This record gives sequence, structure tokens and C-alpha cells, in this order.
Amino acid sequence: MRALPPIAVSLLALFAGVATAPPSQSAAAAAAEAASIPDVVERAMDSVVNISSTRLRQGMRRDPLFRYFFGPRGGGAGPDREELSLGSGVVYRADGLILTNSHVVESAEGIIVTTRSGRSYEAEVVGADPASDLAVIRITEKVEKLRPMPLGDSDALRLGESVLALGNPFGLGFTVTQGIVSAKGRAEVGIVEYEDFIQTDAAINPGNSGGALINTRGELVGINTAILSRSGGFQGIGFAIPVEMARAVVDDLLAYGEVRRGWLGVVIQDLTPELADELELGETEGVVIADILDGSPAAHADLRRGDVVVEYVEQPVRSAGALRNAVALTDPGTPVKITIMRDGRRQQKTVEIRRVPGQGEEHASPDGGERAAPFAGAEVAPLTPEVRQRLRLSRDVKQGVVVTAVAPGSAAAGAGLRAGDVIAEANREPVASPEALAAQIERAKRRVLLLVWRGNHTLFLVLEKK
Repeated sequence: MRALPPIAVSLLALFAGVATAPPSQSAAAAAAEAASIPDVVERAMDSVVNISSTRLRQGMRRDPLFRYFFGPRGGGAGPDREELSLGSGVVYRADGLILTNSHVVESAEGIIVTTRSGRSYEAEVVGADPASDLAVIRITEKVEKLRPMPLGDSDALRLGESVLALGNPFGLGFTVTQGIVSAKGRAEVGIVEYEDFIQTDAAINPGNSGGALINTRGELVGINTAILSRSGGFQGIGFAIPVEMARAVVDDLLAYGEVRRGWLGVVIQDLTPELADELELGETEGVVIADILDGSPAAHADLRRGDVVVEYVEQPVRSAGALRNAVALTDPGTPVKITIMRDGRRQQKTVEIRRVPGQGEEHASPDGGERAAPFAGAEVAPLTPEVRQRLRLSRDVKQGVVVTAVAPGSAAAGAGLRAGDVIAEANREPVASPEALAAQIERAKRRVLLLVWRGNHTLFLVLEKK
């Protein structure tokens, strides 16, 4: 937008019925604000530390890929060597507790914390949570004059609000950059498992990881963690973990040595206009429940596949990522109210959130078998006993056809289909063979609503006919 001259600004305000301050007063206020930023930075810098961690990097001979290609006696692998990692941290408590990123201290053999004054201390990891990329470390020596950074309210941040990023980019030493809050609630970025990032254009570069994102009052609102870049350097998009999420993670790490996340027991996906149309829903706000896990809190509360969650604890639900984070930050054992849309009517359910089960799952992809002719850029095959075993499918998967390949840029890829998916329904009709799937696709006019098993959970996909 082209900048308007001061007289235009005054006239616009006048026609809007707003009284404006004289130019001299506005200039004085701007000068006062500008003068306060250096004071804020000066105080905040005392709460930011440099973190250097050493880890033993194994020579290639120990790497499983090296052994696969060259055998256990392959030459030229090189010896093990020590590797130095640089990052930043924020003083959380005066007794030497430091908040940083998990990846800064991952697999560290030794950790050195250096303050702005140049004093260095040895430290150890208290707890780390790779799922959120947060870690807490503690200085193991007697500490002097550590200033904890005051915590702000990341939920209260507004788009366009000024923020400052503090840290140690490229190991150059204590540095500050300024920008604005570009976006909030960034999820599905693909950096870590639990994402609710603050996006900022304040310059964040390698070495800034674990540093502070602060507001203009000098309060911590985020922990700088990543950048979106094609070159490896700053390109105007940086991400910080909100302090509200960090506070909950730290509390759990200090109390239990791990993060105890809440669990609802559902598979959810964003409600797109196309999906809302195919499910014959009257609205597009909320999150669709694509599957319910047996014995889960959701199952006990009579939540069902196809329900649309519109509120969680009386707060609007706008995305699957936001709901997932809200549930994860709920203390296990807490009863919560969830508002859903079912058959065009709002209903409220009370669910007791439980702790996330500690069991992981492994899923394989098909690598052969009989293939059918491709449809919309995908190839499918019958669901044989051999394919069932290869995919480790649950007994709940009664029938379907397996997707064996998806062409990039095709309609199938656009719908979100992947190799290894099992299509169980098309247009709400069971699919037991590639021929049955082809018949349902042929019968559809414009779109095909697919119910797909992925791993041992289901989700809805909308395939556009071309």
C-alpha cells in the first residue's frame, strides 16, 4: 500500500470521526517509543545465553547405510569425531534453569552456557521433548547474577504487533533483530509433531535456535525454533514456539521428566468446503472426526465418525492442528466439554481426557501384487492376505482395495491419496474390489467421497473427477 502524506492521514481520520494528535505530539510519541526499545533490549539481553554442546559423531563405518553398501569391513569410513553445536537459550529461573530447543542439546556429551558478561558454566539436560522441540537444561555450578526473563502472554499477541528476536546467530555473539507477528497458530508445517507456531519476519538465522522472541515490553512470548528457507538462510519467515505451550512443557519436564499429554482418541482432519459438501453439512467451521479408536475417551463419550467438532472447552475449533494441541495441553484426568455438529444439530459431550498411550505403530507400504488399471492418477490392487500382512492392517479393516501408486500432480494426489492407503468406501458404498471402486467413480457426477484406511485409522478424502 502506498504511504499517504501526513495531511491525508489527518483528513482520513477527520472524516472517520476520530480526533488525531498534532504532528508534534505524534512525533514525540514515536521518538519515546523508539527510545524505549534499546532499554528493553538492554534488559532482555541479560536473560539470553549462548549454548554450545558437543556430541560424538560416529564415523561412517558405524552408519547402518554404510554397512549395507560396503559391509562391516568397508574402508574409508573415517574415525569417530567430536562435533560442536551452537544455539541459544533463555534464563527461566535464577537458580540456573535454562529453556532452549531440544535439537540444540540433542545427544549432547557436554554443554557450556555462556552469559552476555562472558561467564561460562557447565550444564546438564533436565528434560527434553522432541515432539515440541523444547528442552530444559540446568547449570551445574554456582551461578551469579542470572536474570530470569519475565513471561508474557503469547495468546494476547496481535497480528502486526512488533516483536524482537534475541540470540546468537552463526555464533557471532548476542544479536537482536526486529519484526512483526506475521501469523499465529501455524500448524502442519512439518517441523515437529506438535506445532502452534508464531510466525514472524524478525530475522532468525542458524544459532538463533532456542533464543527469545519478546514483545516491546521485554516479556518472553516465544522460543525461536526454525526458519522456512530454500537457501538455508533467513528469507522472511521464522517460527517461534508460543510461551504458553513452552510453560506447560516445562512444568511437566520438571515434575515428571517427560511431557504427559492429553489424549482424546480420534483421528481428525480439517473441514474443507468440498468435504462439507460431500458430507452434507450445513457449515464449514470445525474439524471432522474421521475415526474413533476403540476404548478411547472419545468412544466412551459416544463421539462418532463424521461428527464435526466446533468447540473445545467453549472455544471455537478452527483447525485440526489447533484441536490436537488443545487436547495435548489438557491435563490427563480432566473432564472437558466438546461441542459437535451431528445430523445438522449441535450437541455437547463431556469427555474425560486421558494420557497418550505410549505405544507406537509401524506401517509398511505395498511393494508388489496384482495391479488394476489406474484411475485419476492412482493404481489400486485387491486386498489380498499377503498385502494385509505386509501392511500390518488391523482386523477392523474388513474389505477394500489398496493404493499401490499415486502419480504426482494427479487428481488422486490432489485428494491426498498415498501408496499404502486402503480405500474402504466410495460415495458411502463399501468397496470390495477394484471393479467396484471403478463403478462408483463412474457413477459419481463431479466428486467422489472416499473413506480411506491409513495405517490403522480412517479418514475422508474428496476426489475431484477430471
